[in-house]
Formats: sequence, structure tokens, C-alpha cells
Amino acid sequence: MAIRLTGGRVFDPLAGIDGESRDLWIDHGRIVPPPPPGTPVEVHDVSGCVVMPGGIDMHSHIGGGKVAIARLLMAEEHRAHREACGRGCRAGSGEVSPSSFTTGYRYARLGYTAAFEPAMLPSNARASHHEMADIPLLDKGAYVLLGNDDLFLRLLAEGAGERAIADYVAWTLRATGALAVKIVNPGGIAAFKYNQRRLDLDERAAPYGVTPRGVLTALADALDRLAVPHPIHVHGCNLGVPGNMESTLATIRAMEGRRIHLTHLQFHSYGTEGPRRFSSGAPAIAELVDACPNVSLDVGQVMFGQTVTASADTMAQFRNAAHARPRRWVGMDIECEAGCGVVPFRYKDKSFVNALQWAIGLELFLLVQDPWRLALTTDHPNGGAFTRYPELIRLLMDKDFRDAMFARLPKAARELSILPSIRREYSLFEIAILTRAGPARLLGLEREIGHLRPGARADVAVYRDDPDRQRMFERVHLLFKNGRLVVRDGEVLEPTVTGAVHLVRPDFDPAIEARIRTFFETWRDQRLSSFTLDADELAEAGEVVEHACRGAPPPPPARPRSGAAGS
Repeated sequence: MAIRLTGGRVFDPLAGIDGESRDLWIDHGRIVPPPPPGTPVEVHDVSGCVVMPGGIDMHSHIGGGKVAIARLLMAEEHRAHREACGRGCRAGSGEVSPSSFTTGYRYARLGYTAAFEPAMLPSNARASHHEMADIPLLDKGAYVLLGNDDLFLRLLAEGAGERAIADYVAWTLRATGALAVKIVNPGGIAAFKYNQRRLDLDERAAPYGVTPRGVLTALADALDRLAVPHPIHVHGCNLGVPGNMESTLATIRAMEGRRIHLTHLQFHSYGTEGPRRFSSGAPAIAELVDACPNVSLDVGQVMFGQTVTASADTMAQFRNAAHARPRRWVGMDIECEAGCGVVPFRYKDKSFVNALQWAIGLELFLLVQDPWRLALTTDHPNGGAFTRYPELIRLLMDKDFRDAMFARLPKAARELSILPSIRREYSLFEIAILTRAGPARLLGLEREIGHLRPGARADVAVYRDDPDRQRMFERVHLLFKNGRLVVRDGEVLEPTVTGAVHLVRPDFDPAIEARIRTFFETWRDQRLSSFTLDADELAEAGEVVEHACRGAPPPPPARPRSGAAGS
């Protein structure tokens, strides 16, 4: 039976629809044109409601080894959130380190239908995919970690050439079932193992003598050669270090027009002004981002309260361990591939540093002009839980609320922020870009999700319009996943609905496999045959959606001239 949603105000940026009242039709899991007269129809009257595509979180740590470690370290918060399971749902708890099922339920209640793990260790890909397969109601995908693994660094140091590096990258994407490539502290994680504790863009890293600049440009060129839609997803140098804005600015310039996505940029936007030598670099970074159309970013907004930080950047997490709250942490060296650090942390609004981090993130959101190159994230759980998104949306849409929150911060932090002078307030159309259309376009998924045009998957979120935008986005009125009504007014109706797995499979020269096999036989404990995932294994995790390698996304549609009033 076809489904008709009637009377709602539709916000669909990829279709150029900004608050128009129109009907939406669903059949066999897809958005469809109006069916012929006489077709049986199930009607949902959503008059006065806001209708958007299902939300897409393009950077959220939801699966893999570090997530499991975070759960072990945060037993207290699991005991405190036992209610998360809900009626008719499988057991689960936690907010900043939720179980897999709780992750799906909490996202769905917010109106989200997709989330992407941004740091999948290649040797842990099988476990990551199976863990994400246990998350209901969401499409998933993962970005594979490269840039600190020994084989890539050897190829780069030996001058193996662009073709060989591109073949290795393509092989890795296919072997791990990944959608994109993530770089964490390029070259720095490998250098940490040789006692380097900080690494700048043009500093040579032990043991191979390569520089972060060389790592970045080599992998960016490889992805462009392979036409992978999403550019290199970069966690840059010197995360959390005062003055790291200079590394960020230098990184953008070093790309020389190559595509790059700068992730959780708030943590890389710090200056050294003021008596405490810690200040905001957001204005200078936003200005350069606006001038460089090859750059996209997500913010990684800090939200006050308890969380747990989980990162492959052992260099940064080693520094942060002294601030662990509760006083426990884990740091790991992962042979030949990467590292891992998990540190519980509590952001305090009365802390000068934490307060300024909060303000810097909002400055980035409000100063960067093009919402199509920006995604709404908290780097879950590093800056805060994804469940805080409704509050973050209100901060972006409501200047009075933002100013009231800012007034609570320490005077020393307020004196170093320009946040009160920024009058911008996001519209619902722009929020739909940041949380739906923009991530779909940046990841190359807009053929399937992120819009409501005929042919799209019927992932549809319906919200009751409310001037209190936090209250509005905290609980979706209706959520359709693949055309099935799965949530009504916050209650999960169909807790076992599964989502798809999104990935790319670029071509490569099979000759590279001989070099990879020799490396595994010489240096690795894991056999090559055990390392690679085949198509059947991925299919066990859900429907596999392979996206074409077609390079950079097309330009976004022009902003509609009508419909802004009341948005």
C-alpha cells in the first residue's frame, strides 16, 4: 500500500525546496510520484509539521575497538541510563558510550536514519562492520584509517609513485568495505611510537622521514586518481594544542586546491592570544575556508557535561590523560597500523578552556558562510554525545538563547570571543543542509539518501513545528525508515528494522597484492586471507549499497528565492 504524507512543510535542500507545503508519496521503500487514481493509500495528515529527509551524521564513533573500550570505562553512566532501552526494545544503556541498540534507538528518536563511523582500523574492519550491523534503524558506513600504517609509509618513503599508492589505497578500501579514507595526525601516530610527542606539518616523522604534508598530498592525490567521492577526511596535526590554528591554516594552503575535509575543526582552531596564551582562531580559519572551495569541514562542537574521548590520536590522548575524569584511561599501540586512546572527560562551563572551546565551535558554525561545506557534529562522543544535537541546533537558530548561554561563561573566556557580535541565525533550510543534504552530498550518497525526490530511499523525518527548536528536534513526530513507520512521538515501533551498508569499490592493479602479501608475511601476525572481507560477509551486516567512484560531487542547487519566511 502506498503512503501519503499530506499538509506538511517540506525542507529538501537537494531538491531546492524551502518550506513549501506539498504532499509526499512513498511506495515499496522509495519516494515516488503520485500514484494513479484508485491506488490503495495510507494517509498521514502532517499539517503544520516540518518534513525533512532522515538525518545523516557523517562523523560519529559508533563501532570498533575504541567504542568497546569506552563502554568498559564508563560503567557508571550505563547504570545511570538504563531507561534508554524503552518498551519493546532490546536491552541497552549509556549516552556517551551507548550500546549498539541504544545508539540506533536514540538516533531514530532524533529523526536520524544514517550515521558513519569515521575511524575504522583496517585490521578491525570485520569486528567494526559486525558491531555496526547490530545498530538498528540506521544506515551505516565507515572511513578506513590510513596515513600511519607501516606499508603506506614505506611506499611513500621509497618513492613508490602515485600509481602504486593509489592501488594500495583502492585495495584497502575494497578489503575493508569502507566508504572513505580517514587520516589521524598524519605520520604522527607512527612517530609517537618512536618518542616524538608533537609533529608539525613540515617536520620529518620517525622512522621513515616523511612529513605530514607528504602524507596528506599523497593520499589526496590517490583519492582523486581513484575518483572516490569523499575527499581525505583529516584529523590534523597538534589536536588541542594552543596555537594549532597555524598548523590548520598551513594545512589548507598546503593542499593547493586539492579536496580535503577537515574534521572536528574546533579542536584545531586555537590561537595563543591573551594572558593564558589560549584564544580563538575561528575568524582567521573561517575566512580561509570561505576562500577555498576545495575545503569542507565538520565542527566537533563541545557540549558541557560528562563524556568520554576516544581517538586514534595516541599523541593527543597521551597528553589528555592527566585530565581524565573519572581518573582512568587507556592508551594502546596497534602494531603496524595505528594507535588508540580512550580518556573519560568532563567539559565544564566554568572552566576557561572548556568555555572558550564551546564558543570557538559556535564561531566556526556561524562564520563559515557556505552551509553546503559544513556538517553538524559533536565528534560523538569526543565533544559530547550526539543526543545533544537538539540543543546545538537551538544555539545556531536562536541568538537570544545563545547569548544567555554565553553570559554564563567565565569573564576571561568571554573577553576572547566575538560570539556575541555575530547576529546570524540559521534557518530550517540551512539546518536541513547541515544535518541531511550536505553530508549526503559530501559523502557521495545523494543518489540514495539525503533528499526526498522520487527514487530516493524513503527515509523521512516529520517534526511538530515548535518555536523552541531544541524541544522540536528532541523528539521526532514520525520517522519512516525505508518506507516503514519506525518511530512515533519518540516511541520506537519497529526496533529490529535494519539499514544498509554504504561503501565504494574503486578499481586497482592486482599487481599491488604481491607487495601487500610480502609485507603481511614478513611483518604481520594476521594472514592476508583473514584480513580481507568478502562481499558475502558484508551482506550479513545488511544490504550493501555500492556508490560509484565519480569524483567530486556536483554543485549544490541554487538557494530557492521563496519559502524563507517562517523558516
